[in-house]
Amino acid sequence: MSIYFDNATTAHPRPGEVIAAIQEAFGRYGASPGRGGNSMSTDSSRVVFATRELIANLFHAPEAERVIFTSNATFGLNTAIKGLLQRGDHVIISPLEHNSVYRPVRYLQHKRIIEVSEASCCQEGYIDLHHLQTLFRVNTRMVVINHGSNVLGSVQPIREIGALCRNKGAVLVVDAAQTAGLIPIDVQKDHIDILVFSGHKKLYGPPGVGGMVLGGDLQIEPLLQGGTGSRSESDMHPGFYPDRLEAGTPNTPGIIGLKAGIEWINYQGMEAIHSHVMALTSRLLEELRTLSGITIHGPKSLENRLPLVSVTIEGEDPAETAHRLDRDHGIMTRPGLQCAPMAHKAVGTFPQGTLRFSPGAFNTMQDVERVVEALMSEK
Repeated sequence: MSIYFDNATTAHPRPGEVIAAIQEAFGRYGASPGRGGNSMSTDSSRVVFATRELIANLFHAPEAERVIFTSNATFGLNTAIKGLLQRGDHVIISPLEHNSVYRPVRYLQHKRIIEVSEASCCQEGYIDLHHLQTLFRVNTRMVVINHGSNVLGSVQPIREIGALCRNKGAVLVVDAAQTAGLIPIDVQKDHIDILVFSGHKKLYGPPGVGGMVLGGDLQIEPLLQGGTGSRSESDMHPGFYPDRLEAGTPNTPGIIGLKAGIEWINYQGMEAIHSHVMALTSRLLEELRTLSGITIHGPKSLENRLPLVSVTIEGEDPAETAHRLDRDHGIMTRPGLQCAPMAHKAVGTFPQGTLRFSPGAFNTMQDVERVVEALMSEK
C-alpha cells in the first residue's frame, strides 16, 4: 500500500465530502452563476456566494464581497503584485518566497518598473525582523511575505509584520498557500491587506481554485477584463468587488469542492487537524534524528512550523532517493527546489535541493514508521 507524503504540494486524498460535492455540482449546479435568468443559474450564484461567506468567516474578512476567486494562488499573487505596483515603487520580499512571488517581482524589476529589497532570514527559515525594518523607504509600497515556507516549514509572525507595515504605510501581501486552513488567520487583526490562498492544499479542495481576501480598501487593477454577468451594457469592466477581479465564467465545481473542504475542516476542527499532523511531524523528526548521514533543514522545534520536513542525505541526490522510495517502497515525496530556489540558496541546499516529507490529515503513525524503515533500508 502506497504512502502519500507530499501534502505540501497537493492534499491527498480529498475528504469524501469534497468528492461528493464536486460530483453533485455538475448536475445540480450545471449552469453558470450570474449569467442566466433560470433557476439553475440562480442556485449556482447562491452556492458561490455561500462559499464567499464561508471564506470570509474563516479569515475574518470585512465582508464577503472582498473574497475573490482565482484559478490558484499564483494567479492571486500576480494580481496583487501587478495590479497594485506602479513605476517607482519599492517592494520588500524575503528569500523564502515561492516563484509565484519571486518571478513576477523580478519581472517588474527587470522591466525597471520597481525596486526590490530582500530581508534576510536565519538558517531555520525565520525572517530577521530587525533587518526587515531597516529596508523600508519613503517609496516602499508593498511587503510580500510567505506565511509558511514550503521548503523549511518556518511560519512567520505575520501579526507583528503586519503592524510594522501598517505603521510604515506599506501594503502587506501574505502568501498563505501553505497555512490557509491549518493555522488561524485574521486579516483584520493581523493587518493583512491582501491574503492569497490555495484551495488544493490545507483547505482540501480540488486543484484549479484559489483566491484572495482583501483586508484593506485597495483599488487593484485587474489582469483580465471580460464577462462578469454584471454591467453588461458597459464597455468598461466593473469597478466593484468581487466582479472587478473576476472576469470570465468561474470554476463553479471547483468552488463548490472548496466549500466542502472548508466545511470538512470546520467539522473536524482546525485545531484537531493541526494537532494530528504536527504529532506526525514530531515523530518523524524524532526518528530522523536517530539516523546517521541525514541533515534536517528548518526549525529545530515544533513551534511556529508547518507539518513538513526537508532533509538532505549524505552522498545522495534527493531526486534519486525520492525515485527509489516511490519505486521500491510506494512512498511519495517531493525532491528538488520545490519552486523556491532562493530559500535553498539561503540555507545552502542549492542547486540539488532537499527531499521533503509532508504528512497530511489522512496519514498515520504507521506511515511515519514505514517511511523511517524505508530510509534505513536505503542506507
